[in-house]
Amino acid sequence: MQDIKVEIVSPDDAEELLQIYAPYVTGTAITFEYTVPSAEEFRERIINTLMTYPYLKAVRNGEIIGYAYTGTFKGRAAYDRAAETSIYVKQGLTRSGVGKLLYAELERISGKQHILNLYACIGYPVKDDDEYLTRNSAEFHAHLGYTEVGRFHKCGYKFGRWYDMIWMEKFIGEHDAEFEPLVKFPELGLKA
Repeated sequence: MQDIKVEIVSPDDAEELLQIYAPYVTGTAITFEYTVPSAEEFRERIINTLMTYPYLKAVRNGEIIGYAYTGTFKGRAAYDRAAETSIYVKQGLTRSGVGKLLYAELERISGKQHILNLYACIGYPVKDDDEYLTRNSAEFHAHLGYTEVGRFHKCGYKFGRWYDMIWMEKFIGEHDAEFEPLVKFPELGLKA
């Protein structure tokens, strides 16, 4: 893991990130998105995320091998101390420690933003693992200290079958009566 660096994503990374993401759209139910977005749409997603939250990439020998970001949990001020996480690792490199490295940095930055709760929305097989979706993401998050806090039954339909969706939660800060306001990612002054 020493040869992997975690860096801030640039909108110019959109095409390379899309190469990682596209197989998840076309061949898995890990994302419930049906159509691979265009590079321009993906670029806009990156720009919009970076206005408030971190968007990180794992780089090895100049190649992006994974990425993760946080985003709005719910669009109301009362939820500002919570964020939703997303992560995608280049296929063939899962279970290599890349995800753990990315999430550790997301947690560190989220703490600086005064975020207290992190949430993961995860597709989950209704019965058994299948060729499109396993329990690996839920197991990954559990290994990092997330706990399941909710389940929606048969709410995602992809590849001619229904999938559940679970929410997992991790507290990364203390829930005191007084707390600091959300600090937007650009205000932290971190450089790409």
